[in-house]
Amino acid sequence: MAKNLQTLMKQIAQLQKQADTLRSREKAGVIGRIKEAIAHYDLTPEELFGGAPARATRKRAVAAPARKPAARKPAGVAKYTDGAGRTWSGVGKRPNWFKDALAAGKQPEDLLVSR
Repeated sequence: MAKNLQTLMKQIAQLQKQADTLRSREKAGVIGRIKEAIAHYDLTPEELFGGAPARATRKRAVAAPARKPAARKPAGVAKYTDGAGRTWSGVGKRPNWFKDALAAGKQPEDLLVSR
């Protein structure tokens, strides 16, 4: 059944008109239900659309206090040094310079920071 463009455009226009009519009927029903709920719960425009609450008895959501960003832990105090400005706190993975110094025959006590 071959249809040409004009026939399809007419059908689209008819269907759009039917859709608009149905939407108008549904809209009227929705508005009626909303009005009924507003009257039943005695709602004010401020309560519906923003602004200060009209009644003091109305419960309000309590906002959680703003949290401060987590403070970074300070870097550990240097416990070992190679004498060339590189340091290590003794916590965590051993740095390569420390491993190299031990491999060269130094003892950890030799690398302690003097205070």
